[in-house]
Amino acid sequence: MKRWFARMGVRDRLLLAVLATVAVALIAMTVLFNLLLSVSLNKDIDDRLEAMAHDFNHAMKEMDGEYEFPNPDREPGSLIWFFSQGRTVYGPVNAPAADVAKSLDGQASQYLDVPEEEVRLFSLALVDRETNKIRIGTIVAALSTVSYSRTQRITLLATTALTAVLLIIVGFVGRWVLNAAFRPVAKMTAEAEAWSTADLDRRFDMGEPHDEVTQLARTLDGMLDRLAAGLRREQRFSAEVSHQLRTPLAKIKAEAELALRRQRDPAYYQEALSSVADSADQMARTVETLLAAAQEEGSLARGRADAGRVLEDVAKSVGVLAAENSVHVQVQAPTGSIRVGVGADIVLQIIQPVVENACRFAKSRVLLGAVRNGKEVLFTVEDDGPGVSEDEKERIFEPGVRGTAAETKGSASRGAGLGLPLARRLARMASGDVEVGPGTIGAGAKFTVRLPTG
Repeated sequence: MKRWFARMGVRDRLLLAVLATVAVALIAMTVLFNLLLSVSLNKDIDDRLEAMAHDFNHAMKEMDGEYEFPNPDREPGSLIWFFSQGRTVYGPVNAPAADVAKSLDGQASQYLDVPEEEVRLFSLALVDRETNKIRIGTIVAALSTVSYSRTQRITLLATTALTAVLLIIVGFVGRWVLNAAFRPVAKMTAEAEAWSTADLDRRFDMGEPHDEVTQLARTLDGMLDRLAAGLRREQRFSAEVSHQLRTPLAKIKAEAELALRRQRDPAYYQEALSSVADSADQMARTVETLLAAAQEEGSLARGRADAGRVLEDVAKSVGVLAAENSVHVQVQAPTGSIRVGVGADIVLQIIQPVVENACRFAKSRVLLGAVRNGKEVLFTVEDDGPGVSEDEKERIFEPGVRGTAAETKGSASRGAGLGLPLARRLARMASGDVEVGPGTIGAGAKFTVRLPTG
């Protein structure tokens, strides 16, 4: 029984509970009503029997041992006798229950049912009015209980039928109400089953909560928002790691291919291995920086770095990409020592995607520089490429968006559209920003990376 109940759906269990509760209440009310009706009818019979006996007693007259009896208009189904000293003084002799009525002579006043005749009797003992001791006879009144029994049976059948009808109505109404209440749940279940891992933006969207189900939908939508945000962070992290590791991996591959083309002297191999080790260190720093950025717990950890040294490291890290695109990367050494209030690894991860972007679109030249402007350090990356149109100045910082210049240049500018968004995100997490404007060398673009001073 428990297993069967446990396998039932919540809707069926609620309906069963409602029906059971209503059934118990209706049955209890039916039983109570019929009991009260039976008590009331029995009391009515007793009152009528007593009234008949007392009225007959008051109307009866006695004179010198002789009795004069009234001839009242009796209601249908009623009889009355008067017995004295074992003989029937008044009343029908062969009437139903006459023998039982006669047996009450000489006994105390009482009620007696005669089930086989469907008659109820009441005996009234009469005593001498003067002495109040000498018994002079017994009045027995009889009343048929057929109509009362019929009333009880009809009432019992009617209330039982009404109970059954009410249970059926409650069952249908309860089923309809529960179906209406659980319809949003069924809809939510169907929608959730149809969603795939790619449907990150789909929600139940049931509007403002006004009941428990819509409140649940709102809560689930909030949970899905958090899950989607976490999944997007993971996807973005994977894409950014892949994007940022391409340059050091390409450098490692190029160094290895050059070393394997022909026999080299030990000094060359040592230099190549040193370059590979530097690229591996760069990869490790890249992963650590992106892991810190992926957590998005406020600003990136503060540190200090030399702006000129960062530019030299960036130019060195993009050397392979610049050579592939026949671009010369020139570093304009800053005047004096400029300190950045962000760790060198983080600054490198912010500027490097911007420089790589410039190398892909420049015709022949990329110029790097850094100046101090109040409490900020401005890193500039200029190229002599096609530039950035006015309507794309913000769009190119959206993940996955590539400008029209990438479409016109073709395969030479292959990219996933993640470098510039990553650079801006990291810069803003370091209390800075990345902006783009027209260049000063040719018709290219000029990217400005703003970072706090150290």
